[in-house]
Amino acid sequence: MNKLAPYVRILGRGPGRSRSLTEEEAFEAFTLILQGDAAPEAVGALLMLMRFRGEIAPEIAGFVRALRAHVDAGWTNVPAGLDWPTYAAGRTRGLPFYLLSAKLIAASGTPVLLHGWNSHQNPVASVRDQLTAVEIPVAKTAEAATKALENGGIAYVPLEEIAPDAFRILKLRDVLGLRSAVNTTLRVFNPSLAPASVQGVFHPSYRELQADAGALLGLARLTVIKGGGGEFERHPSKDIAGFGLRDTSPWTGTAPALLDETRRLATKESQPEDLANLWNGTHSDEFAEAVVIGTAGLALLTTRQADSIEAADEQARALWAARHSTT
Repeated sequence: MNKLAPYVRILGRGPGRSRSLTEEEAFEAFTLILQGDAAPEAVGALLMLMRFRGEIAPEIAGFVRALRAHVDAGWTNVPAGLDWPTYAAGRTRGLPFYLLSAKLIAASGTPVLLHGWNSHQNPVASVRDQLTAVEIPVAKTAEAATKALENGGIAYVPLEEIAPDAFRILKLRDVLGLRSAVNTTLRVFNPSLAPASVQGVFHPSYRELQADAGALLGLARLTVIKGGGGEFERHPSKDIAGFGLRDTSPWTGTAPALLDETRRLATKESQPEDLANLWNGTHSDEFAEAVVIGTAGLALLTTRQADSIEAADEQARALWAARHSTT
């Protein structure tokens, strides 16, 4: 008997009879999937039924709980102060300026753990190709991540190293042709159980979904925005609406535009080396610097290092100006 069948039946019985999964049912279903105890046809059916119905916060919280229970428990000992998921840098965006923002947060004294899968699709330069260029270490174990955070305050963990079974399920998008609840789950994952998290979405409706899931999981501080290409990256020429949590309570706010200039994040003129050169000071780009500073400002606000977005942006500017004396 297919062990996943009861959960598929709950979702797919038909009008008036079907319903979403409870948090506990989602936990049980995703545990079966991660363990490989479910027929592939049933896995696809469950994920696509969830997508068709519209995933809800208890389902995502249940999936996250299952994933945390499935991975090496050592990840919860990694001393991250800020969780930074990065899963969306695809063909719609340019250079990953937010990597420099994460470096600024690390320089401020808050250890940052980046984790993700996004080494494909980008027309300019992939995230993983840029990690070495901007000197962010890649850690493949919890021990290596801990050492990197203790030595430099920042590390990136590939999803396929931290959770290979989740990576396998994520790659079903290549078969199904659509994203699934697993994409949302990975953004909320927070493997180190850091007290704060910053998350990006591509579709605005997911901002509240991820915030609500974070609340169910007991996360203290969270900011979710519709960012560049779906990443946590603040466009400096727009007012950016934020959703999330402050000391576990629901929060909303707006980060005002920093520039009058209107420009796409991805441009034909961008070159892969521009990111490292921007950090080193050998490449000048006011718009790109505003992306870095504005994104860092929102992260500083999330980690409670500033009480207002204006103060956070000023602190981010100071960190940017002093970056070569702190790295």
